[in-house]
Formats: sequence, C-alpha cells, structure tokens
Amino acid sequence: MSAAPPHPREVFDLVGQEAAEAAFEDARTRGRLHHAWLISGPQGLGKATFAFRIARRLLGAAPDRSHGLMGASPGDPVSRLVAQDAHPDLMVIDRTDSEGKVRREILVEEVRRLNEFFSKSPASAPYRVAIVDAADDLNRNAANALLKTLEEPPPRGVILLVCHAPGRLIRTIRSRCRTLKLAPLPEAAVADFVSRRTDADPESALRLARMSGGAPGRALALASEGALEMDDAARALVQGLPDLDRTLALSLTDRFRGAEGARTFALLVERLAARVHDLVLYRAGEGIGGLDAWAQAWSVLDRLPREVEALNLDRGEALLAALSD
Repeated sequence: MSAAPPHPREVFDLVGQEAAEAAFEDARTRGRLHHAWLISGPQGLGKATFAFRIARRLLGAAPDRSHGLMGASPGDPVSRLVAQDAHPDLMVIDRTDSEGKVRREILVEEVRRLNEFFSKSPASAPYRVAIVDAADDLNRNAANALLKTLEEPPPRGVILLVCHAPGRLIRTIRSRCRTLKLAPLPEAAVADFVSRRTDADPESALRLARMSGGAPGRALALASEGALEMDDAARALVQGLPDLDRTLALSLTDRFRGAEGARTFALLVERLAARVHDLVLYRAGEGIGGLDAWAQAWSVLDRLPREVEALNLDRGEALLAALSD
C-alpha cells in the first residue's frame, strides 16, 4: 500500500504537535533553553521528527513557517547536512552500528562518545546537539553513562532524548530533563494524514488510524507492513471460533520465517489481541457472560510475541497453540 516511511531526519513537517513546539520556542526565545529535553509519548507520534526539527533550528537552519512553527527550509545548507547525517555539530545515538545493523539495545560505548563530542566547541553552529533515539533502548550501563553527561551540562550543548515510556527511565535522568509530551491526534486527522501519503481508500485510512492509537507515523508503518491484511485475517479467525480455520492459520504460519516473519507474526498477534479486546467490550456491553475466559485469552495473546522471542519458540506452533486454547 505504501513504501516504508522516510527517516525522521528527512521529514520537514509535523502534524498536530503545535503545543509542544510552542513550549520549546518560548523557552528558546526567552533565553531559557534547558540543556536536556525529554520528548515523550507513544511510538509513531513524530518524536524523532520533532527532535530533528529542534536540531535544525538550534544548528541555524533558516526558518520556514510553511512547514509549521519550528519548520526549517529544506534547501538550507544546514537542513541538507542534517538530512545527509553529515552535520559536524549533530550527533545521533541509536541502535544502529557502524555497519548499519540494528542492535537490540544502545551500548555504553555509544553514549560515552558524547563526552568527546561535547568537549569541543561548535564547529559551525550556535550549539552542539545530540539526539538519543530512543532512550528506552539504553542498557543499564549506557543509562548511567548518560546520567553523568546530564549531571555536567555541556556549554552550548543540548541533548534531546526521544522516549516512548518515560516511567521506565531511571528517575535521576528524568529529573534532569525538561519534558515535552506529544499528544495523540484525533482519528480523523490521522486518517487524513494517511490518505494524503498513501493510496489507501477512506475506509482503509480510518481503520489504520484506529489501529494506530492516534499516531500518524504508526499508521504509516502499519500501512507499509500489511496491517489491514493481518487485521482481516485476525477477524476471520476470531469470528470462526470455537472452530479453528486451520487452512487460514497454516497459510499465515508460512509467512513467519526470518526477521520479516517476526514482524508479521507480531503484527498478526497484535491484531488478534485487539479483536479479542473488542469482543470482550462488546460482550460486556451486551451483558453476555464468559468474559473471564476471553480476558485470559487476551492476556495470552498480549504476551505471546515476547515469550516466543525470549524462549526462541517456533512462531507457527505458538500461534496454533494459542488459537487452539
């Protein structure tokens, strides 16, 4: 339905986060720019996109209000360097290693690079800026190393932490940051966002918006991952119970191999859990009994991907066992 979304460093528009942008701009223009910002909210709201928008402005890119309050001109030399991951005063720390492979977590060695980065004066910009995407991925040692940097704020340095679940961060990191919380968008706004960027029809765009929980980026990712097909399959499987459509189930298990298969498996289980959740709400509203068993089924589905990953279980067998139960 759509190609994979572009990297946030290449995105120049941000939908529905005017309040957070206004809060940052107010602090910047009043000379109250904090040295560390925690950009929080569910995945897919545009937190990394927001971080790169901040970075462009702090690095001196020319403003462009056609791209929003904190928009920058895509043709500006600063914007081009940021898009190319080549600006000398910007450091991005994430799970990607030097060979382009994605690690399971952010290692302490990556965070320690901040000390050398911030020990130098800005090369060509008013500030040096570091983005950690995402702080949730820091292992324990990396988190402690980051804390040391936050405890000794670098002159003319700003650290932007993208964070999906701030409650999981150690308290001392949170206490040293100013928080900017991004809010989910209304379903209609997300559906319009999807319609303008994909070939989804209005009904499909609205379904993707509902699945996303108000997160435009998540809706685009779902579109590119084939979420509508998995949702249709989940609906057919749940509606067919207690009889299991083994033909459908087996055809799905054939797609669970490799890294791509892991994402397909997780997406199908997510949609199954959502369908069961909706069924429980419907039965509760209609006064229909038997909710304990369905609630237990939802709990099994909710933790199934994590258990399969942790125990290295066969995905197809795990799905068939869950459906049988």
